[in-house]
Amino acid sequence: MRDALIMLLRTHGVQVRGFSSGEDFFQRLPHVPAACVVTDLRMPGMSGAEVVRRLGELSEGIWLVIVLTGHADVPMAVQLMKEGIVDFIEKPFDPERLLESLRGCASLLTTLRSNREETHRVDELLGLLTPRERQVFDALLEGDTNRTIADGLGLSVRTVEIFRSKVMKKMGANNLTELVHLSVRRGL
Repeated sequence: MRDALIMLLRTHGVQVRGFSSGEDFFQRLPHVPAACVVTDLRMPGMSGAEVVRRLGELSEGIWLVIVLTGHADVPMAVQLMKEGIVDFIEKPFDPERLLESLRGCASLLTTLRSNREETHRVDELLGLLTPRERQVFDALLEGDTNRTIADGLGLSVRTVEIFRSKVMKKMGANNLTELVHLSVRRGL
């Protein structure tokens, strides 16, 4: 089955690597920043559910999972969806169904990589802020006025205006709206 899937995917231009088991996969874990993993639910040794769980514990890389199974189990499917799988496909399946799922997976990977890059970029910009600038940044996100920030930090309003200007410049924001959008994308 694995060899047939590899051949099918390669004929459709999908870069693919096969592994003999879940253990084999984790022993030779590919060093790629993002990938879509297709696993069977029932395999010798480590189950597909265990593969999903272990991938969820990894902090490096973006691992999206499509689960194949010949033994549909609604509670298991629901649990796997909660653990973040992209799709649950019952066997026998139409190859076009798997290819469609992989195309969706590839699209989602592109979005997730872009979001991760944006997060890293914002983190780098936040790292440029001094501790006082970070206090002003945080207060701005809370919606505080310059006067409120000045009173809270024991500064003059003019000093807060200077720090605010520095924060905007370092964060690459032209106005407060852009600053808020940056922070929202970062999850602050």
